[in-house]
Amino acid sequence: MPDLKFVLAIDTATDELVVGVAKRGEDGAVTVLAESAQATRAHNELLVPTVEATLQEAGVTYADLDAVVVGCGPGPFTGLRVGMASASAFAQALKIPVYGVVTHDATGLTVDTPSCLVVTDARRREVYWAHYERGHRVAGPGVCAPSAVPVDSVDVLSCPEQLRDQLTVTASEVTYLGPRTAGLIAAADFDAPPAPLVPLYLRRPDAMPPK
Repeated sequence: MPDLKFVLAIDTATDELVVGVAKRGEDGAVTVLAESAQATRAHNELLVPTVEATLQEAGVTYADLDAVVVGCGPGPFTGLRVGMASASAFAQALKIPVYGVVTHDATGLTVDTPSCLVVTDARRREVYWAHYERGHRVAGPGVCAPSAVPVDSVDVLSCPEQLRDQLTVTASEVTYLGPRTAGLIAAADFDAPPAPLVPLYLRRPDAMPPK
C-alpha cells in the first residue's frame, strides 16, 4: 500500500457538499482531521472555498496532501461533474493520485449490519440505490422509480426524509447516512494504480449542452 498520509475527500453527488481532510496511519487507520457537510446544490460556488477552509481547520496545506478521493456517483450530471473535475484539477496541480469511488459505497461499506439499502435522490421522480450485506455491495448502483427498487426489506435504510414515503422497502431502522470522509476513504482502493475517473450518471445528463 502506498504511503499516503494526508488525504482530501470530496463528494458532490448528492444534495450535500462533502469535503474532508484525513490522516492515514501506517496501518491504514483513518483519523478525520476536519470535515464539512453542507446541504446545498451550490456545489460549484462553494467547493473551492470549502476545501480551503477545511484544510485550514485541519492544519494541512495543499502541499501536504498525498492523494485525493472523490465520489463518482451515481448522481445528477450538474453536481457530480463539479466534484470530479475539481478533484482531478487538484490532483494534477499537486502531482498526486486521485481515486474515484462509488458514492453509495461511502455509506454502505461502513454499515455493519446484515443488510443495508442506500437511496439518494436522482430527481425526475427517480432514485439511485445500492444494496449491501455485511459491508459488501451485492446489487446496484441502479436508478429507477422509488416504488421499483428491487429490494423488499433490509435492516438499515439510508434515505433522505423526503423520499421515504415513496419507497416500498421495509426496514428495521430508517435514517440518512450521507457520504462522509471516513467512508469515502474506506471505499478507495489505494493498492490499485490510479485510473481515469468515470462518472456514474446511470442515465442521460440532466443538463444537456446546446446543439
